[in-house]
Amino acid sequence: MGCLIPLSNPLLQLFFPLVFFVFFPPVYGKDNLTSHSFTPINGDLYHSSGLLMEEISNLVHRHPDKFTMEIIETGNQGYKAEITVVTYCRNRKEIDDRSKVRILLSFGQHGRELITSELALRVLSVLSEEEFLPNMDPKSLNSTLDKLVIKVVPMENLNGRELVESGELCERRNGRGVDLNRNWSVDWGKKEKDYDPYEENPGTAPFSEPETQIMRKLAISFDPHIWVNVHSGMEALFMPYDHRNMTPDGLPSQQMRRLLEELNHLHCHERCMIGSGGGSVGYLAHGTATDYMYDVVRVPMAFTFEIYGDGTASSKDCFKMFNPVDLATFNRVLNDWSAAFFTIFKMGPRELQQETTTTTTTTTHSKASTEKWVSIDEYLDGYLMERRNRYGKKVEVLEFGMQEIRTYFRLFMLSSVLLLFMFCSRISKSKCSRPIAAVLPI
Repeated sequence: MGCLIPLSNPLLQLFFPLVFFVFFPPVYGKDNLTSHSFTPINGDLYHSSGLLMEEISNLVHRHPDKFTMEIIETGNQGYKAEITVVTYCRNRKEIDDRSKVRILLSFGQHGRELITSELALRVLSVLSEEEFLPNMDPKSLNSTLDKLVIKVVPMENLNGRELVESGELCERRNGRGVDLNRNWSVDWGKKEKDYDPYEENPGTAPFSEPETQIMRKLAISFDPHIWVNVHSGMEALFMPYDHRNMTPDGLPSQQMRRLLEELNHLHCHERCMIGSGGGSVGYLAHGTATDYMYDVVRVPMAFTFEIYGDGTASSKDCFKMFNPVDLATFNRVLNDWSAAFFTIFKMGPRELQQETTTTTTTTTHSKASTEKWVSIDEYLDGYLMERRNRYGKKVEVLEFGMQEIRTYFRLFMLSSVLLLFMFCSRISKSKCSRPIAAVLPI
């Protein structure tokens, strides 16, 4: 029979809490949560990042008549990033035809939003004609696709995605803790009262991150008519602006809203929020990709799509909050939103044609009528990217890096100004030193 020790003993009153603390430690924050506290990644539904990119690569190689693929790499301060870009054109020989409507799609900008990259794979599979959308006429679809060149970035934030796969399921930032959707130059660095440095770190400067540098160069060189940045966390169809509680004025805004309303009716079943990101979400976002595309690159139709969100999930259960966890919902999201993209492929060029026809000389965002103004840095970045896209990764422009070209250009401009100043000074001095002839004869 065991011996009972009275707890009135002062030593025992100290001993028992200490034992309890050692064997049952308290939980402080998310780092001490066990894997049972949240929903893990469902490996039966979702590809790993490596397998997903491998499947996309194999898809491209099976259809060399329609697809090309390149991997763009860059880095700074010891941090490296790479982005895969898949280009689709029904006739590959026409890939540089500037008369076609150009569409740029980005998925996986935030690491925890796995469903977005799965959607990229589905869209590419339909474009390859290995998969088909229900209730869509293949002849009509092909007629639409003949007029397009589409660039798809399936996973913009590969380093952040790998952090999520290693167990940091709430991570949205890149591999060194910067939110890529706050690292663009439009209204960069501004912080709202509810600013969360963990969620919204904008980086040390606009375009400080290799990923946003690559995307900026790609956008400037490709010069898209339509841009879509795909996210998850809610169901919404956003247009500019993210940093203001307003949408743009005039015809472009009306056309964007008209297209979004049609998508909401056909594919979102009237569930999606529509409007500006800044006016609809309840907070302003500064330094976003979509605002840059609209304001700087002058993309006529720039959107942010939010394709899924579970409002019932705990804020710590990030995988469930941002991604479907059952097969039925997973398939519904992919089917609805892949169909939405093909509606964009069909309706977008029609809206752009109407804009060009009716506002040839007046609209400020028309591709046909508006001269774009970009900085010399952005122009050179875009030029170099275009050369690499056209001639391959091995080609270097005179073996100069972009920084050297910028430096030489600035030195050239400075030298030109100094020479002009010296020339004007010499002319002025020669005029002043010329002897004045006497008016009256001596």
